[in-house]
Formats: sequence, C-alpha cells, structure tokens
Amino acid sequence: MLYGLIGVSGFALTLPATKAVVPYMDPIFIGFGRAAVAAVVSVALLLLFRQRIPNLKQINQLIWVVLGVIVGFPILTSWAMQYVPASHGGVVLGILPLATAIAGAFIGGERPSVSFWVVSVLGGALVVTYTVLQGPAGFHIADFALVGAIFSAAIGYAVGGKLSKEIGGWQTICWALILAFPFVVLPAFERSPEDLSNIPLSGYIGFFYLALVSQLFAFFVWYKGLALGGIAKVSQAQLLQPFITLLGSVFLLRETIEPETILFMLLVVLSVWLGKKMPVREKFNNPNQPTAEVSSD
Repeated sequence: MLYGLIGVSGFALTLPATKAVVPYMDPIFIGFGRAAVAAVVSVALLLLFRQRIPNLKQINQLIWVVLGVIVGFPILTSWAMQYVPASHGGVVLGILPLATAIAGAFIGGERPSVSFWVVSVLGGALVVTYTVLQGPAGFHIADFALVGAIFSAAIGYAVGGKLSKEIGGWQTICWALILAFPFVVLPAFERSPEDLSNIPLSGYIGFFYLALVSQLFAFFVWYKGLALGGIAKVSQAQLLQPFITLLGSVFLLRETIEPETILFMLLVVLSVWLGKKMPVREKFNNPNQPTAEVSSD
C-alpha cells in the first residue's frame, strides 16, 4: 500500500501538468513525446543494470501495457484537457480505482469479496461526490475521451501489475516504453512545437514532469505495489489522488483548504483502510491447487 501511495502521489499532478502544457503543445506530441523521452531514459537504465530481454509471452503482455498507459491514457487525457478543466477530469477519473479492481479480477485472476466491492464503490462515490460539490461538472463530449482513458489505464495497470511479478515493477514500464518507442517517436517529431521560444518555463516543467514522473518513475513504485499487495487492493490508493493534488496546491500554490475537504479526505482514507482489510483471493497458476487468500499485512 505504501508503494501504491507513492505511485499515486506521482500521478496526482498529471492532469494539472497536462492542462498547463496543452496551450503550447499538440496533444499528440504531449502523449507520444513524453513516452519517447521516457523511453530514452529506460534504455539507459536497462543497459546499466543489464536486464534480461522479456520472452515472447511477456512481450505480448507488454503490448497491452503500451496500449493502455503509454498510448491510450496520455493521448485521451491530453485531448480532453483542451476542452474541460483538470478538476472536471478528476470527477470522471474518480472511478478509476474501481475500474482497476475490476480489471484485476479479470486479468490478474483475483477474486475480491463482496465486502471489498461494497467498500470500493463507496470510496469511489465519496470521491465523485466531493469533486461534484467543488464546482459544476456538466457533461462534455470530452468525457467520452476520459472514460476511454479510464479503461485504458485500468487494463494497463492490471496487466502491468501481473507482469511485474515476473520481471519486476520498474522493468515492466521500461520495456513497455522501449517497445513503444519506434511507434511514438515519428508522430511526436511530426507534431513537435515549431517555435520552442514561445513555450514558457512552466510548459517545459510540465512536459518533463509528465515524461519522467507520470510516464516513468511513478510506475516504478506503482507496479511494484500492485505486484506485492494485489491489483484490487492497492488500486484503492488511487481514491486519495484528488486529495493529494489538493494538498500539493495548498503547499505549492498557497491555496486554502475547506473543512469539508478534510472531512471527505478522512472518509476516503477510512474506505481505503477498510478495503485493505477485506479478503481478496488470488488464483494459483495450477488450477488443481486451492486458492490462497492474500494477506492484508
């Protein structure tokens, strides 16, 4: 859960950073460009630590990671951030933990209990309720892109979390980025900004945050957490993401925090803690063996 929380903290500023970059860069460049930069760093890390090349079965799984968290989620959220505020995106993405838990059940072979699903739905409802109360959340066509981003991320998280048990958390995202590089570098180059001098420092900071944190280093700990604690359980740490974003705004932008925010934050923390305590069973590779319950400790 701690690894998951650190990963979520890294993801927390993804939508605001994207919103800051969109006025100066094409959404295709943002999505593919950040992957290309992260891939270059990935090559250096894999060579430095002499990692073994994945086998054919693992490469097939890495393709789903590429489609989910390297292509689908970045492109769809970048496009959506042209039309809706980051806070509106937080409303829709509030159901991502539930989607990830469902993907973990189907892809990772996990079997959460009924009580786990109840707590998960309750936690998602709390997050969505909070974000709706913070401002208008009228429907926009960009919401279709955000829903697509949710499905993309959930699949990428679930497959990556499962694969991380075999090749490691940071290795999974690094190999996925390298696999994607030949397909993202040309579109990124074609959509690159024509005049770099018109981009303010905040635009560069936002882009490199997306490339090095959102697309790379946050996945190191996120996939490790999913592999160690189970996809369904650790995914519930994402319920805290809107509040981590808010706390970052308080300390970095000197914004104020309302009493109702503290109340909702405590309720969501309680739901994550309860979800951690609920039983989740994971199937063994051998179907003749009995299932084993994943410990919450």
